[in-house]
Amino acid sequence: MLTQLQIAAAKPNTKPYSLSDGEGLSLTIQPTGAKLWRFRYRYGGVAKTLHMGPWPTTSLAEAREKCREARKAIADGLDPVVEKKRAKIAKKFATATTFRAVALEWIAKCEREGRAEVTLDKIRWLLGMAYPLIGSHPIDAITPIEALSVLRKVEERGRYESARRIRSVLSRVFRYGIATARCDRDVAADLRGALTTPKTKHHAAITEPDEVGILLRTIDAYNGQAVTRMALLLSPHLFVRPGELRQAEWSELDLEKAVWSIPAERMKMRRPHKVPLSRQSRALIEELREISGHRQHLFPCMGSPRRPMSENGVNQALRRMGYKTGEMTAHGFRALAASLLNEMGRWHWTARDDWSGFMIS
Repeated sequence: MLTQLQIAAAKPNTKPYSLSDGEGLSLTIQPTGAKLWRFRYRYGGVAKTLHMGPWPTTSLAEAREKCREARKAIADGLDPVVEKKRAKIAKKFATATTFRAVALEWIAKCEREGRAEVTLDKIRWLLGMAYPLIGSHPIDAITPIEALSVLRKVEERGRYESARRIRSVLSRVFRYGIATARCDRDVAADLRGALTTPKTKHHAAITEPDEVGILLRTIDAYNGQAVTRMALLLSPHLFVRPGELRQAEWSELDLEKAVWSIPAERMKMRRPHKVPLSRQSRALIEELREISGHRQHLFPCMGSPRRPMSENGVNQALRRMGYKTGEMTAHGFRALAASLLNEMGRWHWTARDDWSGFMIS
């Protein structure tokens, strides 16, 4: 068996060599002078080595204790090397057990999965309302009443829909925590019945044919920013969601085949979508090419041309034209289409459907 004096007196050589302490434990002296504890054993008929740290950080007594624990693990049918790796993984997760840490991990996972940036921004905004109350709490210690306090604080401001969405996001974070062994239960799932059900709020839209005619003529006469004007002119032709329109890219258009292919990551239902283009739409797009054809997006932002226009750009233009929030919105063009097409009796479509491109001849 080794002594402290032997260990301290051991000098490096040109090649590594070992001093045995017995029962598989040895101290390897490296040419650099480093002295490393190793436990050699056989598991399942295979020779293995467990690294137990350097001397003097790991003392002789500590190395012998670790060696005894390793032999006990082998006697219990466990492989010490595998158990060490498991402990390392567990320790890594143990350092990131607060709700905020787990939530940030989950958001990073969503980014890797290609979730749209606008969706990620909304998730971050919703979770931002939860962090002040439960962000620093260990996720496995959060109770339903603590999660409910987050939602109640939002409801107190009359934001019932936001509270409903926060509950959904909290639930997804807890489910990720369960999947990564940081908690055992989704406490937000218990809160569905505790929230105030928000009244269904439809996007304001003009649906009377005569008023639609006035709207289209007003848009045609709009003399505001050129890119915004083109977005207004195309909205009644395409009937897509505002976010899908403003983020349209030139690479997605095939004017010869008269189709616009929207990738799945930008669609609400996460399915790729093709929008047929009428001859009027193609004419407007050709006009738009002279304005933004050298950019990535059809509708670039004025201040940051590498980014798409603001999500409120079309709405702000409608306000400047005199349409109030309760009268018409950018999203209202879909409801406009749903109402008029269904009244014609030749289509059955709702604004929730991923269908667009009604051909106006």
